[in-house]
Amino acid sequence: MTHRRVVITGMGAVSALGQGLDATWSALDEGRGGITRIERRVGDSEIHTFAGPAAVCVPLNAKALEQRSGPRPLAHLDPFAAFAVIAGHEAMERAGLLDHPVLEQRTAMIWGCGSGGNQTIEDSYARSFLKGATNVHPLSIPKQMISAPVSHLSMMFGVQGPAFTIASACASSGHAIGEGLWMIRSGRTQVAVVGGSEAALTYGSWKGWIALQAMSDDTCRPFSIQRRGMVLGEGAAALVLEDYEHARARGAHIFAELAGYGATSDAHHITAPHGRGAEAAIRAAHADAGLALDAPILISSHGTGTPLNDKIESAALRNVYGDSLAQNRVIATKSSHGHLIGGGGALELVTAIQAMNAGVVPAVLNGLGPDPDAEAPLAWEREERRFDAVISNSFAFGGLNSALIARRI
Repeated sequence: MTHRRVVITGMGAVSALGQGLDATWSALDEGRGGITRIERRVGDSEIHTFAGPAAVCVPLNAKALEQRSGPRPLAHLDPFAAFAVIAGHEAMERAGLLDHPVLEQRTAMIWGCGSGGNQTIEDSYARSFLKGATNVHPLSIPKQMISAPVSHLSMMFGVQGPAFTIASACASSGHAIGEGLWMIRSGRTQVAVVGGSEAALTYGSWKGWIALQAMSDDTCRPFSIQRRGMVLGEGAAALVLEDYEHARARGAHIFAELAGYGATSDAHHITAPHGRGAEAAIRAAHADAGLALDAPILISSHGTGTPLNDKIESAALRNVYGDSLAQNRVIATKSSHGHLIGGGGALELVTAIQAMNAGVVPAVLNGLGPDPDAEAPLAWEREERRFDAVISNSFAFGGLNSALIARRI
């Protein structure tokens, strides 16, 4: 089967590492992490409090957005939608597609998110249960709905093609990117704006993750000895995918070719991963890209820092790549920007592409030494090394897996 080549012509990001692609990459390249300790409460409640390590998104600068959309463009958005429009605007601006005719009918928008407007939902509950109110804010439903980011993005850019949200836990944005790839390949569209966002640093979300015993009480140290769990982060990343011939004809800058996509499910357990699904997704991405498993590749791991997940993921990498794994490098950027849940896959693909183009392997932070039970060729220190391809893996609760391969063009 022949299909259209798909390239990435725009990228944008916002997280605890900074706002914008350049700020994000500078922090990673320099080994500056965004994980800090927070202490928060719900309103004035003395008992509804939470504290611990988190990767809090930087304050948003909406000046560039205001020039397009008018004053206070983020005023009525839940944070997960605000992050999305900031990252999406940057990606579209970098792609040179703002107000381009292709946006009206030949562009799709696919967004990934795991849980929707957590802050809006929590504000409604606090208003009702803590303050005794008998009503909630009139915009509660539009703000909290999981499709809000893609709706605001489509309205902002005048996109009238297919626009929808994919919700598959931590694989949400990985799936969104992969499905955007196939929409272009199949000829359904010429451009796809894809990515993901999450804003889950709220009381209810935090307590839920604590109850699962998945959260670290110190920091995120993927694949390390004495790793204690994940650290919640927040933010967004967006990519503009484009038919190669369309991008070339308009002289667009190309960051990379999006060459391969694999998606599988474990069919095993709602929280415990099974390596067979991860392995199958990685193999499928390589087959789709036509990239041999013994070709050198930079591996952006899911790398949550939880004892079981890292062990299963490292075993999957060894099983897939065999002796060839030693020539690769594994990065784990959640040690820097925390776990963005549904938005994680998009941010990790963006940063992996930046690393590939810079010829740099960013260091895994916070490590206390390699764990023999989670063995992999990890970049414990920054390296200057050229790879011509990257794979970004996202393995979600419920056994939902995504693997994406991008390469130089």
